[in-house]
Amino acid sequence: MRILHTADWHIGKKLAGFDLQADQDFVFEQLVACAKREQVDAIAIAGDLYDRALANEDAVAQVNRMLYRLNRELHYPVLAIAGNHDSAVRLGTGRQWFDATGLHLNTELAEAFTPVTMGDVQFFLLPYFEPVAARQYFEDDSLITINQAMHRVSAALQAAFDPTKKHVLFAHFFAANSTRSDSETQVAVGGLDAVDVADLAAFDYVGLGHLHNRNALSAPRVQYAGSLLKFSTSEVAQEKGVYILDTDTMTRRFVALKPLHEFQHLTASFADLTAPSAGDAYDRDAYTAVTLTDMAVIPNVMTALRQVFPRVTGLDRQQAVALDRATAADPSLGPLPLLGDFYQQVTGDLLDDAQLAVAKAALDAAKQEGN
Repeated sequence: MRILHTADWHIGKKLAGFDLQADQDFVFEQLVACAKREQVDAIAIAGDLYDRALANEDAVAQVNRMLYRLNRELHYPVLAIAGNHDSAVRLGTGRQWFDATGLHLNTELAEAFTPVTMGDVQFFLLPYFEPVAARQYFEDDSLITINQAMHRVSAALQAAFDPTKKHVLFAHFFAANSTRSDSETQVAVGGLDAVDVADLAAFDYVGLGHLHNRNALSAPRVQYAGSLLKFSTSEVAQEKGVYILDTDTMTRRFVALKPLHEFQHLTASFADLTAPSAGDAYDRDAYTAVTLTDMAVIPNVMTALRQVFPRVTGLDRQQAVALDRATAADPSLGPLPLLGDFYQQVTGDLLDDAQLAVAKAALDAAKQEGN
């Protein structure tokens, strides 16, 4: 069989206030085209279908359309689980009769221990869970961390193995030694949320969701699908898409999907970004994070940038201060000349009249407080 492995759709998410519905519909159609082209036998969604537990009506309608398209119109079996962004109760509504159409949707820990068997493969669908769910299920108060809980869960999953079949796990968690992206929600502090990959060794393939970088973990049989879209500047260099798993060989192959709008991070001067040629040098239609190299105050800077890049998602300034360039102070200088000398040493520029006025006002206020 061929299984399409995807995750982290985050339907309903907004990017710096921009509605991503059109972008998500577009990349979903790319996913459908890939499934048809690759002649896959099933679709696996490893959690975070929604961006919020309390998804709005538009997001619910969008997910419903997507699942209906895959399962009822195109007749793909769907293997799906809840992620940490999903509400288990809301996502799981109707699951009791979904199985009849091949839509297998697990939202609670207890459901994970009954595998879905297709051909010569047992598929285990493990939704995101907190340690308290494992404590209650196993009636074991010693399961404090997710790593402790996963050790127990993995043993229980293996107890359901049919030795004549292969075993594939789809789950949603942070695996130890993985690399995070800025757009992911951290569900614990320190290392308490990390699952030891050794607990997954019994499975022939482990398809994960939660981390948005598909290369967040390097392991022979464990693979993050990554998100379908880029959600932060830490992801601009990442290639997004899906994995095709061949269950005969248990090998996977990445297939890139094209977004409706790219995500770019531009570091340049205001003059360069607003020049007439900027539209040719950069992607004007992309979601754009801007880092300005200018030190000067620029009036209405966001308005001006959005004339060129309508989808500006954020603006910051490049750190141009180099404290290691400062030399010994001249004790003969007064406070303002001393400040000006220091500023020139660490920035390479002179204080302008506006900056000098602010500095003088601050100095006068300090003198008055001293009196």
